[in-house]
This record gives sequence, C-alpha cells and structure tokens, in this order.
Amino acid sequence: MMIHVPPFVAPIIFYAFCAIIAAQVFYYLFFFRRLAFYKAPTKPTSLQYPVSIIVCARDEAQNLANYLPGILVQDYKTTHEVIVVNDNSIDDSKYVLDEFRKSFKELNHIELTQEAKMISGKKFPLSMGIKSAKHEIVLLTDADCVPATENWIFKMQDAYTDNIEVVLGYGAYNKRPGILNKLIRFETFHTALQYFSYALAGKPYMGVGRNLSYKRDMFMNNKGFSSINQIPSGDDDLFINQVANKTNTAIVIDPEAHTLSEPKKTWNDWMNQKYRHYTTAKYYKPSHKFWLGLYSASLVLVYPMLAASIILFNWWMALAVFGVRLLLQGLVLYKAMIKLNEKDLWPWFLLFDLWMPFYFLITLPAVWKKPQRNWN
Repeated sequence: MMIHVPPFVAPIIFYAFCAIIAAQVFYYLFFFRRLAFYKAPTKPTSLQYPVSIIVCARDEAQNLANYLPGILVQDYKTTHEVIVVNDNSIDDSKYVLDEFRKSFKELNHIELTQEAKMISGKKFPLSMGIKSAKHEIVLLTDADCVPATENWIFKMQDAYTDNIEVVLGYGAYNKRPGILNKLIRFETFHTALQYFSYALAGKPYMGVGRNLSYKRDMFMNNKGFSSINQIPSGDDDLFINQVANKTNTAIVIDPEAHTLSEPKKTWNDWMNQKYRHYTTAKYYKPSHKFWLGLYSASLVLVYPMLAASIILFNWWMALAVFGVRLLLQGLVLYKAMIKLNEKDLWPWFLLFDLWMPFYFLITLPAVWKKPQRNWN
C-alpha cells in the first residue's frame, strides 16, 4: 500500500531527521568524547589524606557480612575510619557490626533507633555519619557494594587537589548471564557516560551514592541536605547538582576505584529502583534539565524519523545520514566502555541503542511520580 503525502512533507521530515542526527553528533563530539578519550591528569606526587568512609544501612545484615570486609581490608596505610550508620534496623545488623568491631578497630558504627521527623529517605542517617566523621574527606558507598580492589580508597582520594571538593566515581554492577543483566549494566554505563562527560565539560550535574566522595566542610557549609530534606531521594545526585561546579569537581574512572553491586534479578525490581532514582530529575538546575531533556528527546525520535525518512523521502540518503551517527557512536562507546571496564557490552550497542527510546518512555512517568519515603 502506497503512502501518499503532500510533496512538501517528505523533505521536512528528512530535514527534521538530519537535525536530530546533528543534535546526537553534537552530544557525542562535545560531551561524550571527553570520557572516551579521557586521560587522568598526572601528579608529580601522590598524597594520602585521612579519609572517613561512610556506609548507611537499614536491615542489611547479610550484605554487611558479605561486603563490609572489602572496605575493612583496604590497602591504605594512612589514617582512615569506616563509619556504618545502622538506621533503625530490625535484623541482626548490630550483632554483625559488633563482631567486625572486634577485629577492625577503625570500624565505628552509629545506632539510630528513632526515625527523623520531616526528613525522609537516606539523608538523616547519612548526615549523622558525615557529622560524626573525624576527617575532612568523606568517601561514600552503600551496604550492598564492595570495592573492586584493595586500592579503592587510595584511588578515590588521590583525585583531590587544593581546588577539588567533589570526586565522582563509578558504581558498576557485577556481570551475570542474561539480557536483563546487560540492560542494567548498559543503562548504568550510559548514565555514567553522561555524568562523567558533563563533569569534564564543566557542567557536573550528579553523582552516584555507590561511589562518591566530597569534603566534609563543603557539606557543612552547604547546611547539609537542609534545602532538599523534603525530597525522599537526592542525597547523591541532587546534592551534587547543587554543590558541584566546573572548578571543584574531579572524576575517577580507574577500574581499581570502581565499586561493584549485585544487579536486580527481575524486571519489576529494576524498574522500581529506576523510578525511585528518576523522581529527583525535576529538581535539577534548569540548564541541566535542558541538556539532558534534549538528548533524551533526540534518542526517542531518531528511529521513528529514520523510518519515516526511508519510507517517505529517500532510503539511501536517510541511511547515509544515520550511518555517520552510527560510526561516531560506535567509536565513542567502544572507547568509553574500555575506560569503564564494560567492553563486553560493545557488540550489543546497536541493540541497546534501539532499546533506549523505549526505556526513556517507560521511565518518563517517574519524573512526575511522587517519590516514596523509604530509602531502602
């Protein structure tokens, strides 16, 4: 069946498609190539600063037993402490921590036995941990995370210089069989591609609590989370959105500085996790919402407009324009995946590219959804 459209419509569709491709090319050349070809600045000497590692946990006895040793056995000779904030747990977390305390004197734990009124989510326990920290540099991770190597503390704190107050790290997920694992890991990589690249472009907008560091004085001078206490989520991304800027932020992508987590095993669990994370996006700075929104829109539109251009205008011209974007995308993703130790995902990148528009549409309602108050 032939599709009949007015003669002027087909060129408009093709030019709109070209504009979308141009927007995508811009993002890959201006933003994402920064991570793909990033080289960490060389330092004549590496200092080791005292560090306070902070982990918040609620009913995480099993995860603490499994993953806390990876933090406690770090190869870091300089003074450091590990603070676990046990937030109203009703499981055996306290007894697990008491046992660890017998062998690791640097471990301290704070027992919270009452819920904070008017402060939802993870912010109150995290604030208690930061306020109790003895050292200026705080390094954050979650109870279900483990450092990829024993050099995690050293690599993360080594990014600090006189001007740096925020250090963004990568929280990866373990590699497991199955397509869901690949989708989760690609989405995690894709998110990191954006926040690392934006930071390198002087527009830092978020970090992830699985692997994040900043200075205690900056937190206190900002009055902690006081301006976002009413928002259940945002203790990592929204806080960083407020305090990070082009001069005070550094990134660490060395695989030795990654943390690892066990990914969700069902679609529903993963979607619930992503809905919770995306509820803070509407509170980002306007400029960040613009750049992130324009990129997401271009991803959603690229394939429908490609199909329309092939059918209504000229198939080989449409494919030629798309091919330019595909070659650039393949190169940048390949290099960036190597940087973040996710190279095994590259052969699947075209499939992921087809999937991402559906992912954005599925998770879009989270932007307007009321956040849940529980953080765990």
